[in-house]
Amino acid sequence: MLDLNGFAESYSMYDIVAKKIRPWGYIYAFVELALGLAYASNFQPETINYVTLMVMTVSIVGVLQSVLNKRKIRCACLGAVFNLPMSTVTIFEDTLMIGMSVTMLIMMW
Repeated sequence: MLDLNGFAESYSMYDIVAKKIRPWGYIYAFVELALGLAYASNFQPETINYVTLMVMTVSIVGVLQSVLNKRKIRCACLGAVFNLPMSTVTIFEDTLMIGMSVTMLIMMW
């Protein structure tokens, strides 16, 4: 939220949805915020875990493409505040969030 325009611009360079639907870069920042608040407040955990699984699975596709193709892309996590390169850390972060949501869904069954 420090630089929403910078985030959306950076995010659209590698996210498969944001490349095609430009406003998704802006919307995604608020989706992440909403997911964080929902987890913190334990609001509808099953729904939130499914949404997290879906959103992060789509997100990791573009991250994997960028990292495996060795494209020099700035990670959108802090917009234009820091010039952090996209790396395997980003893959690990997305994979961890996918794993977390899957684990929590399994535990609910």
